[in-house]
Amino acid sequence: MNDVSLSAVSLHAPDASWQAEGEGGLDRDIARAAEALRRHQQPDGHWIFELEADATIPAEYILLRQYLAEPDDPELEARIGRYLRRIQGTHGGWPLFQGGAFDISASVKAYFALKMIGDSPDAPHMVRARDAILAVGGADRSNVFTRILLAQFGQIPWSRVPAMPVEMILLPRWFPVHLSKMSYWARTVVVPLLVLQALRKPARNPRGVTIAELFRPGARKGLMRTHQHRGWWVFFNGLDFVLQKAEPAWPRGQRGRAIQRCVDFVTERLNGEDGLGAIYPAMANSVMMFDALGFGPGHPGRAIARRSIEKLLVVKEDEAYCQPCVSPVWDTALASHAMMEALGDDDEAARRGLDWLKPRQELEVRGDWAELRPDVRPGGWAFQYNNAHYPDLDDTAVVVMAMDRARNRGDAGREYDEAVSRGAEWVAGLQSANGGWGAFDADNTHHFLNNIPFSDHGALLDPPTADVSARCVSMLAQLGETDSPRMRRAIDYLEREQEADGSWFGRWGINYIYGTWSALCALNAAAFDGSRPSVRRGADWLIGIQNADGGWGEDCASYKLDYRGYEAAPSTASQTAWALLGLMAAGEVDHPAVARGIAWLREHQAEDGLWEQEAYTGGGFPRIFYLRYHGYPKFFPLWALARYRNLRLGNSGRVDLGM
Repeated sequence: MNDVSLSAVSLHAPDASWQAEGEGGLDRDIARAAEALRRHQQPDGHWIFELEADATIPAEYILLRQYLAEPDDPELEARIGRYLRRIQGTHGGWPLFQGGAFDISASVKAYFALKMIGDSPDAPHMVRARDAILAVGGADRSNVFTRILLAQFGQIPWSRVPAMPVEMILLPRWFPVHLSKMSYWARTVVVPLLVLQALRKPARNPRGVTIAELFRPGARKGLMRTHQHRGWWVFFNGLDFVLQKAEPAWPRGQRGRAIQRCVDFVTERLNGEDGLGAIYPAMANSVMMFDALGFGPGHPGRAIARRSIEKLLVVKEDEAYCQPCVSPVWDTALASHAMMEALGDDDEAARRGLDWLKPRQELEVRGDWAELRPDVRPGGWAFQYNNAHYPDLDDTAVVVMAMDRARNRGDAGREYDEAVSRGAEWVAGLQSANGGWGAFDADNTHHFLNNIPFSDHGALLDPPTADVSARCVSMLAQLGETDSPRMRRAIDYLEREQEADGSWFGRWGINYIYGTWSALCALNAAAFDGSRPSVRRGADWLIGIQNADGGWGEDCASYKLDYRGYEAAPSTASQTAWALLGLMAAGEVDHPAVARGIAWLREHQAEDGLWEQEAYTGGGFPRIFYLRYHGYPKFFPLWALARYRNLRLGNSGRVDLGM
C-alpha cells in the first residue's frame, strides 16, 4: 500500500495558496473547528453529545412515571411538555424525524403524555393531534409496542396484543422462534416484556387519564400487514389466534419457571446504572417487570434499573427530553479520528480520548454473541459507557483504527498493541457466513422472524450490513490484512451489496450517502482505486447526487418500505462530510465536486467554529426509529476539511487509512 504520512503533512506550515483561500484560509477554519471540538471534551478525556430521537421516548418516560405512580415532578413534566409541543408536526401529529411524515404510534404516545401532564383535550394543539390520529383510523392503528402500553393502561384489551408466551424462554435453541435468533435489542426488550404480558399488571395511573377519544368506533382492530410476506402473515396470525386461546391453560408451574428464567436473564445483564442493554425500552421494561413481580422501589435490581433511566434525561432551562441511549464510545472514537486528522496523529486531545477508551474494552464477559462463537475471546467496545454483554463491531473497528493510527504515526509507542490485537481478533471472529458483519452478533439472519405479528416494525434481526462490514474491512486492511480468505469473502460481500445505481445502503446512517462513504473507505483501505468498477460507480453516484449549492443531503424517507433508493434533501454538514470523505477515498480529491463540497462546509461554518444541523442523519431502525447525533456536525466536517488539506499538501490522491 502507498504510504503517505498524513501526520507529517498535517503539521507543515501552510503555503500562500492555502492562506489565500477564503477569509483566513482553510487552515484557520480547521484550527477553529478543532479548538471548538476540544472545548467539548470532558475533563477525563472523552466526548459525549446528545442523542435525540422522536417524541416516543420522552412520552414513554412520562407514562412510565404514572405507571409506577411515582411522586409528581411538575417542573420536569413542564419541560418535557414544552419539548413535545415544539416538535409537533405541521400535520398535527408527531413525526419520527424533523419535518417527517405523520406517525400514528409516536402521535398516540405524545398525545397521551401531554394529556397526562394536564394539557386539555380542547387545546388547539391537542385538537389538531386528535384529528390527525382519527383521520388515519385512530389509536387502533398503532404498532405492537404502543398497543402494549395501551393495554397496560386499560385503553384496549390484551387480546389486541400479539401473544408472546413467557414460556418461550424455555424453548430449546433449535426451535424456530427462539430469543437467541433475535437481535440483541429485541432480546433485551422482549425478555422483561414476556413477564409483563404474562402478569398483565395494570398501570396505576393515579391521575386516571384515559384517551378513549383517540379510538374510532367500528375501526378495524387487527394489526396492519406492512413488510410481512402474505403467506407468513397468514400463518403467524393463525398461530397467534391459537396462542391467545391457549394462554389461560398454560401449566402454572411451567409459567413460574419461565418467569424466573426471565428474571435471571435480566438480573445478569442489568449492567449497573447503565441499564439493561443500555437502551431505554429495555431499561423501562426491566423496571416495570420488577414492579409487576411485587418488588418495591428499594429492591436492588429495581432501584438500579430505575436510576439508569434518569441518566438518559437531558434537562435544559426550558425543555427536557429522554434519550434512547448515550453514545460516548462512538463519539470519542470519531472525535479522536477527526482531531488526529486535523492536528496530527499525536494530538494531545485525541490521545486523551484514546486513553479514556482503552480501559473500556471488554476483555472478560462472554456476552450473548458467544453463543454462536464460543471459541472467540472477548475484546470489543460497546457504544455506551458500559454494556458488557453487548459490545458492537462498528464501535470496535473504529476504536481499533484510531488506536492503530496513534501507535503507528504518533508517539504512543506500543501501549495500544494489546487493545488493538484483542479488538481485531474479536471483530474477525464474528464475521458471518456470507462474508459480512452485523452490528452485535454473527449470522443473525433468520429473516422469517420478521413476519411474526410481534415484529410489525420489521427490525427483529441484526443481519450483516454494508456499512458495518465496510468498517470491519477497513480495520483489517489498515492492520495490513488485504489478501486473506476472510478478506476476499468480505470484499465479495461488500461488492455484492452495491446497488444498481452504484450506491450502498446505509443501515446505521442516513442512508445511501452514509453507506457509500463507508464502502468506498473500505475498498480504498483494501488497496482498490478508481480503476475498480465498484469504486468508480460509487464515486460517480456521489458526484451525481450533489446538490446545486455544493453540499449533499438525504432524507430519512429513503427508508421507504420498498427501499427505492436515495431521496434528495437540503444539504447537511454531516452528509456533506461523508460524501467528501467517500470521494477522497475514491481518489477524487481534485474533482470539482470535492472543491464545491469543501466550499459549502467553509461557507456554513458557524462563528463558534462548528456547524449547525437540525436534520436527523442517524439510523436506529429503518422506517421506525431515527436519530439526531448532535456530535455529527461537530466532528465529521472537521475531518473532511482536514483530510482535504492533508491530501492536497501531500500531493497525493490516496488515503492510506481505513477511514
